[in-house]
Amino acid sequence: MGLISDLRILYHLALHPIRGATHAERLDNFYRGQAEGYDTFRERLLRGRDELWAALPVPAGGVWLDLGGGTGANAERLGERIGALRKFYIVDLAPSLLAIARRRIAQRGWTHVEAVEADATEFVPAEGAADVVTFSYSLTMIPDWFAAVDHAWRVLRPGGHIGVVDFYVSRKHPAAPGMARHGWLTRHFWPAWFGGDNVFPSPDHLPYLLRRFEPVSLLENRAAVPYLPLARVPYYLFIGLKPQ
Repeated sequence: MGLISDLRILYHLALHPIRGATHAERLDNFYRGQAEGYDTFRERLLRGRDELWAALPVPAGGVWLDLGGGTGANAERLGERIGALRKFYIVDLAPSLLAIARRRIAQRGWTHVEAVEADATEFVPAEGAADVVTFSYSLTMIPDWFAAVDHAWRVLRPGGHIGVVDFYVSRKHPAAPGMARHGWLTRHFWPAWFGGDNVFPSPDHLPYLLRRFEPVSLLENRAAVPYLPLARVPYYLFIGLKPQ
Protein backbone atom coordinates (compact mmCIF):
# COMPACT_ATOMS: atom_id res chain seq x y z
CA MET A 1 0.00 0.00 0.00
CA GLY A 2 2.91 2.34 0.81
CA LEU A 3 4.50 1.76 -2.60
CA ILE A 4 1.20 2.32 -4.40
CA SER A 5 0.70 5.57 -2.51
CA ASP A 6 4.26 6.65 -3.34
CA LEU A 7 3.76 5.85 -7.03
CA ARG A 8 0.58 7.92 -7.09
CA ILE A 9 2.39 10.87 -5.53
CA LEU A 10 5.40 10.48 -7.84
CA TYR A 11 3.02 10.53 -10.81
CA HIS A 12 1.56 13.84 -9.63
CA LEU A 13 5.02 15.21 -8.95
CA ALA A 14 6.55 14.20 -12.26
CA LEU A 15 3.86 13.60 -14.88
CA HIS A 16 0.46 14.98 -13.93
CA PRO A 17 -0.23 18.25 -15.79
CA ILE A 18 -1.06 21.16 -13.51
CA ARG A 19 -4.11 23.08 -14.68
CA GLY A 20 -5.91 26.17 -13.48
CA ALA A 21 -6.42 29.82 -14.31
CA THR A 22 -5.38 31.08 -10.86
CA HIS A 23 -2.68 30.16 -8.39
CA ALA A 24 -5.31 28.71 -6.02
CA GLU A 25 -6.76 26.51 -8.78
CA ARG A 26 -3.33 25.28 -9.85
CA LEU A 27 -2.38 24.57 -6.25
CA ASP A 28 -5.44 22.47 -5.52
CA ASN A 29 -5.18 20.72 -8.89
CA PHE A 30 -1.64 19.71 -7.97
CA TYR A 31 -2.53 18.44 -4.49
CA ARG A 32 -6.00 16.97 -4.98
CA GLY A 33 -4.85 13.56 -6.20
CA GLN A 34 -2.11 13.16 -3.59
CA ALA A 35 -3.63 14.78 -0.50
CA GLU A 36 -4.29 11.55 1.39
CA GLY A 37 -0.67 10.38 1.11
CA TYR A 38 0.82 13.86 1.36
CA ASP A 39 2.14 13.70 4.92
CA THR A 40 3.64 10.21 4.75
CA PHE A 41 5.64 10.81 1.57
CA ARG A 42 6.84 14.28 2.46
CA GLU A 43 7.94 13.22 5.92
CA ARG A 44 10.89 11.61 4.13
CA LEU A 45 11.60 14.62 1.94
CA LEU A 46 10.82 17.79 3.90
CA ARG A 47 13.55 17.88 6.52
CA GLY A 48 14.07 20.42 9.28
CA ARG A 49 10.45 20.86 10.31
CA ASP A 50 10.79 19.05 13.65
CA GLU A 51 13.88 21.09 14.47
CA LEU A 52 12.16 24.36 13.57
CA TRP A 53 9.06 23.69 15.66
CA ALA A 54 11.16 22.55 18.61
CA ALA A 55 13.26 25.72 18.50
CA LEU A 56 10.42 28.24 18.17
CA PRO A 57 8.99 29.71 21.40
CA VAL A 58 5.32 29.06 22.18
CA PRO A 59 4.07 32.21 23.92
CA ALA A 60 1.38 31.65 26.52
CA GLY A 61 -1.89 33.02 25.17
CA GLY A 62 -0.21 33.74 21.85
CA VAL A 63 -1.43 33.60 18.25
CA TRP A 64 0.39 31.45 15.69
CA LEU A 65 -0.08 31.63 11.92
CA ASP A 66 1.16 28.68 9.85
CA LEU A 67 1.01 30.15 6.35
CA GLY A 68 0.73 27.49 3.67
CA GLY A 69 0.00 25.05 6.50
CA GLY A 70 -1.70 22.46 4.27
CA THR A 71 -2.90 19.38 6.16
CA GLY A 72 -2.17 20.80 9.61
CA ALA A 73 0.53 18.24 10.36
CA ASN A 74 2.75 21.02 11.69
CA ALA A 75 0.34 21.69 14.54
CA GLU A 76 1.08 18.21 15.84
CA ARG A 77 4.77 19.04 16.01
CA LEU A 78 4.04 21.33 18.97
CA GLY A 79 2.74 18.39 21.00
CA GLU A 80 1.23 19.45 24.32
CA ARG A 81 2.72 22.93 23.91
CA ILE A 82 -0.08 23.80 21.49
CA GLY A 83 -2.40 24.05 24.49
CA ALA A 84 -0.55 27.18 25.67
CA LEU A 85 -1.67 29.15 22.62
CA ARG A 86 -4.82 31.20 22.39
CA LYS A 87 -5.13 30.42 18.66
CA PHE A 88 -3.35 28.43 15.98
CA TYR A 89 -4.31 29.18 12.37
CA ILE A 90 -3.63 26.80 9.46
CA VAL A 91 -3.80 29.02 6.38
CA ASP A 92 -3.79 27.54 2.87
CA LEU A 93 -5.35 27.95 -0.57
CA ALA A 94 -5.85 24.23 -1.31
CA PRO A 95 -9.29 22.94 -0.17
CA SER A 96 -8.14 19.31 -0.56
CA LEU A 97 -5.37 19.82 2.01
CA LEU A 98 -7.54 21.89 4.34
CA ALA A 99 -10.13 19.11 4.39
CA ILE A 100 -7.50 16.85 5.94
CA ALA A 101 -6.51 19.63 8.35
CA ARG A 102 -10.12 20.00 9.53
CA ARG A 103 -10.40 16.25 9.98
CA ARG A 104 -7.19 16.31 12.03
CA ILE A 105 -8.53 19.17 14.18
CA ALA A 106 -11.73 17.25 14.90
CA GLN A 107 -9.85 14.05 15.73
CA ARG A 108 -7.49 15.85 18.13
CA GLY A 109 -10.30 17.83 19.75
CA TRP A 110 -8.47 21.11 19.21
CA THR A 111 -10.96 23.87 19.93
CA HIS A 112 -8.48 26.71 19.39
CA VAL A 113 -7.06 25.51 16.04
CA GLU A 114 -8.70 26.76 12.84
CA ALA A 115 -8.11 25.86 9.19
CA VAL A 116 -8.67 28.86 6.92
CA GLU A 117 -8.79 29.01 3.13
CA ALA A 118 -6.97 32.28 2.48
CA ASP A 119 -4.01 33.89 0.73
CA ALA A 120 -0.77 33.94 2.74
CA THR A 121 -0.06 37.45 1.46
CA GLU A 122 -3.33 38.82 2.85
CA PHE A 123 -4.68 36.83 5.81
CA VAL A 124 -4.99 38.76 9.06
CA PRO A 125 -6.20 36.88 12.18
CA ALA A 126 -9.28 38.04 14.03
CA GLU A 127 -6.96 38.98 16.88
CA GLY A 128 -5.33 41.56 14.61
CA ALA A 129 -1.73 40.37 15.02
CA ALA A 130 0.37 37.26 15.59
CA ASP A 131 3.17 36.26 17.93
CA VAL A 132 4.61 33.59 15.62
CA VAL A 133 4.43 33.20 11.83
CA THR A 134 5.75 30.11 10.07
CA PHE A 135 6.34 29.03 6.49
CA SER A 136 7.07 25.31 6.19
CA TYR A 137 8.03 24.44 2.60
CA SER A 138 5.42 26.92 1.44
CA LEU A 139 7.44 30.02 0.56
CA THR A 140 8.78 28.29 -2.57
CA MET A 141 5.16 27.72 -3.71
CA ILE A 142 3.96 31.30 -3.22
CA PRO A 143 4.42 33.31 -6.46
CA ASP A 144 4.67 36.62 -4.60
CA TRP A 145 6.85 35.21 -1.86
CA PHE A 146 8.35 38.62 -1.10
CA ALA A 147 4.82 39.93 -0.49
CA ALA A 148 4.24 36.99 1.88
CA VAL A 149 7.39 37.86 3.84
CA ASP A 150 6.38 41.53 3.95
CA HIS A 151 2.92 40.53 5.16
CA ALA A 152 4.44 38.37 7.88
CA TRP A 153 6.41 41.41 9.02
CA ARG A 154 3.27 43.55 9.14
CA VAL A 155 1.14 41.00 11.00
CA LEU A 156 3.79 40.09 13.58
CA ARG A 157 3.76 41.91 16.89
CA PRO A 158 7.05 43.60 17.85
CA GLY A 159 9.14 40.91 19.49
CA GLY A 160 7.34 38.20 17.49
CA HIS A 161 9.16 35.38 15.72
CA ILE A 162 9.15 34.15 12.14
CA GLY A 163 10.24 30.59 11.33
CA VAL A 164 10.95 29.38 7.80
CA VAL A 165 12.13 26.01 6.53
CA ASP A 166 12.29 25.40 2.79
CA PHE A 167 14.28 24.35 -0.24
CA TYR A 168 16.65 26.91 -1.73
CA VAL A 169 19.78 27.42 -3.73
CA SER A 170 22.50 29.86 -2.82
CA ARG A 171 23.51 32.90 -4.79
CA LYS A 172 26.65 32.52 -6.84
CA HIS A 173 28.18 34.89 -4.32
CA PRO A 174 26.38 34.41 -0.96
CA ALA A 175 24.96 37.42 0.84
CA ALA A 176 27.12 37.10 3.96
CA PRO A 177 30.39 35.45 5.02
CA GLY A 178 29.98 31.90 6.25
CA MET A 179 26.83 31.17 4.23
CA ALA A 180 26.75 28.10 1.97
CA ARG A 181 27.90 28.50 -1.60
CA HIS A 182 26.43 25.95 -4.01
CA GLY A 183 28.09 24.89 -7.22
CA TRP A 184 26.77 25.60 -10.71
CA LEU A 185 24.99 22.24 -11.06
CA THR A 186 23.13 22.60 -7.74
CA ARG A 187 22.11 26.18 -8.50
CA HIS A 188 20.64 25.20 -11.88
CA PHE A 189 19.44 21.61 -11.41
CA TRP A 190 17.08 22.00 -8.47
CA PRO A 191 15.11 25.01 -9.78
CA ALA A 192 14.64 23.12 -13.07
CA TRP A 193 13.68 19.90 -11.26
CA PHE A 194 11.08 21.52 -9.01
CA GLY A 195 9.89 24.13 -11.50
CA GLY A 196 7.51 21.77 -13.28
CA ASP A 197 5.55 21.49 -10.01
CA ASN A 198 5.50 25.26 -9.51
CA VAL A 199 8.01 24.98 -6.68
CA PHE A 200 10.76 27.56 -7.04
CA PRO A 201 13.87 27.20 -4.84
CA SER A 202 15.26 30.72 -4.78
CA PRO A 203 18.68 32.24 -4.11
CA ASP A 204 16.92 35.33 -2.74
CA HIS A 205 14.77 33.96 0.11
CA LEU A 206 17.51 33.93 2.71
CA PRO A 207 19.02 37.33 1.84
CA TYR A 208 15.56 38.91 2.01
CA LEU A 209 14.70 37.25 5.33
CA LEU A 210 18.03 38.37 6.76
CA ARG A 211 17.31 41.91 5.63
CA ARG A 212 13.76 42.06 7.02
CA PHE A 213 14.24 40.29 10.36
CA GLU A 214 16.83 40.18 13.10
CA PRO A 215 18.32 36.67 12.76
CA VAL A 216 18.05 34.36 15.76
CA SER A 217 19.34 31.19 14.09
CA LEU A 218 20.17 29.92 10.62
CA LEU A 219 20.93 26.38 9.47
CA GLU A 220 21.83 25.42 5.89
CA ASN A 221 21.78 21.71 5.11
CA ARG A 222 20.92 19.07 2.51
CA ALA A 223 18.30 16.31 2.52
CA ALA A 224 18.02 12.96 0.78
CA VAL A 225 15.35 12.62 -1.92
CA PRO A 226 13.16 9.46 -1.93
CA TYR A 227 14.01 7.12 -4.84
CA LEU A 228 16.99 9.30 -5.84
CA PRO A 229 19.68 7.79 -3.60
CA LEU A 230 22.54 10.03 -4.74
CA ALA A 231 20.58 13.29 -4.72
CA ARG A 232 20.81 15.80 -1.87
CA VAL A 233 18.58 18.85 -2.09
CA PRO A 234 19.58 22.00 -0.17
CA TYR A 235 17.26 23.38 2.47
CA TYR A 236 17.51 26.06 5.12
CA LEU A 237 16.01 26.69 8.54
CA PHE A 238 15.69 30.31 9.61
CA ILE A 239 14.32 31.87 12.78
CA GLY A 240 14.03 35.64 12.90
CA LEU A 241 12.75 38.29 15.26
CA LYS A 242 10.77 41.44 14.60
CA PRO A 243 12.55 43.99 16.81
CA GLN A 244 10.66 45.71 19.58
